[in-house]
Amino acid sequence: MVYRYQLLIITCVFLALAGCAHSVPRFGVGGRYEEGREQFLRGRGGDMDKAIVALESVVSQDPTYKNSLTYLGRAYYRKGRYQDAFAILQRALAVNKDDEIAWISLGLTQLRLGQNERGVETLKGGITLAHRVLIDGYHNYQFWDERQVIRGALRRSAFLLTKGVDEKSNIIGVNDQLIALIDEEENFQKNNAIKEYNRNYDSP
Repeated sequence: MVYRYQLLIITCVFLALAGCAHSVPRFGVGGRYEEGREQFLRGRGGDMDKAIVALESVVSQDPTYKNSLTYLGRAYYRKGRYQDAFAILQRALAVNKDDEIAWISLGLTQLRLGQNERGVETLKGGITLAHRVLIDGYHNYQFWDERQVIRGALRRSAFLLTKGVDEKSNIIGVNDQLIALIDEEENFQKNNAIKEYNRNYDSP
């Protein structure tokens, strides 16, 4: 009887948690990283406060874990905490000097902080790197940016950067949009990969 009662309690708790899984914090460095990253993949609906809490926890334990520093710097940027973003994005690039998103995000942060000439130069480097890597196979996705939307944003950014700081506001706008488009494509690719996996798993 006691066993059945305990089993009933456990089942009720499980069902309650399953019903509100979106609000249950994930555990472990990997879980918290995905919790923070997920907020970016939600686009404008992302909660940067949640992202910051999750990613600060990851960085405090393992600052080299995947792109945790870059995402944390971007979360600070989105919250208008530009000095914090500047410090964290520099750390991200110390860990991975080939992180094109960190370079672009750092350049944007420098522009926001009034470091205009340096921001333009940083962005030029980031956009050059992005042109080379944002192609089919990016992050192991076979087909990337099939509609060429991201490539178009890259070209607009490169063109504006040739004009220098006189185009500062437009440069910020285009590159903010560029990073949002990359997040959107990443989310699309991730969901497609899940669907493909489920299709293969369910097929006889």
